[in-house]
Amino acid sequence: MAEVVVENFIGGKFLSTEKYLDSYDPSTGVVWAKIPDSSELEVDQAVQAARQAFPGWSRTSVEERSRLMQHLADILESQQEEFAQAESRDQGKPVSLATRIDIPRMIYNFRFFSTVILHSTNSSTYLDKAEAINYTTTAPIGVAGLISPWNLPLYLLTFKIAPCIAFGNTCVCKPSEMTSVTAWMLSKAVVQAGIPPGVINVVFGVGPRAGQALVQHPHVPLISFTGGTATAQHIIKTSAPHCKKLSLELGGKNPSVVFDDADFENCVKTCVRSSFTNQGEICLCTSRIFVQDTIFQKFVDRFVQETRKLKVGAPKESDTNMGALISKEHLHKVKGYVAIAVQDGGLLLCGEGKESLDLKKENENGYFMRPTVIINVPDDSRSMQEEIFGPVTCINSFKSEEEAVQRANNVKFGLAACLWTSDVSRAHRVGHKLEAGTVWTNCWLVRDLNMPFGGTKSSGIGREGAKYSKEFYTEEKTICIKI
Repeated sequence: MAEVVVENFIGGKFLSTEKYLDSYDPSTGVVWAKIPDSSELEVDQAVQAARQAFPGWSRTSVEERSRLMQHLADILESQQEEFAQAESRDQGKPVSLATRIDIPRMIYNFRFFSTVILHSTNSSTYLDKAEAINYTTTAPIGVAGLISPWNLPLYLLTFKIAPCIAFGNTCVCKPSEMTSVTAWMLSKAVVQAGIPPGVINVVFGVGPRAGQALVQHPHVPLISFTGGTATAQHIIKTSAPHCKKLSLELGGKNPSVVFDDADFENCVKTCVRSSFTNQGEICLCTSRIFVQDTIFQKFVDRFVQETRKLKVGAPKESDTNMGALISKEHLHKVKGYVAIAVQDGGLLLCGEGKESLDLKKENENGYFMRPTVIINVPDDSRSMQEEIFGPVTCINSFKSEEEAVQRANNVKFGLAACLWTSDVSRAHRVGHKLEAGTVWTNCWLVRDLNMPFGGTKSSGIGREGAKYSKEFYTEEKTICIKI
């Protein structure tokens, strides 16, 4: 199959560039696409196109913006199979997972925010003594820089684009250089949908060149970034001279706390899913499980049993549960954390170093890894403190509620947590004590886009969701009228 040559999407046109990067199919280790290695020049061209489009788009009625976004969603819906296949090759995930989660969510993001803007309201007050009326209006801000990661390429990119353009802004997107083909395909759908040129621009390349140029550009007043904490710290520092508005959704080291009164069967199956979905390459995945000592051994035995049932292999096969990790370097990093956990005293029960992979010949050079379970890892081990972002879960026991909360909170991250109990009082009590932006009780990854989403501590700043995205992508103005 011929390599795909991706082009930048600027001002409604597809433009080539001088330098290109190799993009590998993680399941084979073979280059399957060439990605523009864009520089400050291409980023500036995209920003200028977005600036030119902003006045017209910001004045476009909400009804028309909503119609165009719904039309885009219709087009994407008709191309679901093509997008699922491409995302699988881009990121290494099973096609079945992309079909079930990523692609429907991409479509839903546009449908949801296209309707949110139809029901937006403002507030007003009447001042008796001053005989004046105050009311607030909201207005789009301008050009948004949207930087998205490689693990959920379309899911997360469209979660930024949809509210951005719905509320009247224009944007310059910088997807990960490792998963760019699907964003290029999305750009083609944007043209089909009739969204005006310059409203959505996509520039491909690496963070230190294209991403940094976007972050530092003086005409990009807001940046939405999803990725690593270290990169976010650099964004905060280098964007500070321009006082940019920032939304940062960062890493996680998410705990699951399991009490002995939990629905055992549902708990085990969901914890396996929350640990290993998308090869563990989701910021919301569970990487630390704390189980009450009275059921610890029973839980571990069943968890390992269910984990061993997961099939790791070719993403195109319908019964594949886990595909390949994103890159050779990332695979090496994840395996390194397994070695650290064992070196620090953890007991390896299954996965890396225990079971071999059974791969087809064409996948032998892919970046595959068995889901790995380790118990009794010390809380101060790097494998318990740092984000691994792969199919590795550490399970430890606890005796008391207080101990469970203390150990669950004993990391710098605070993105999400899971709590398993049938005691309603405990659910509320412990849920309030867990330091996380989202606490799922007796479930995982149940999302409502009306609710706030974001992290605490080193897991980020800002919130996403209907109300919260409006606050980020618009500015409020107070009008005071003397009567």
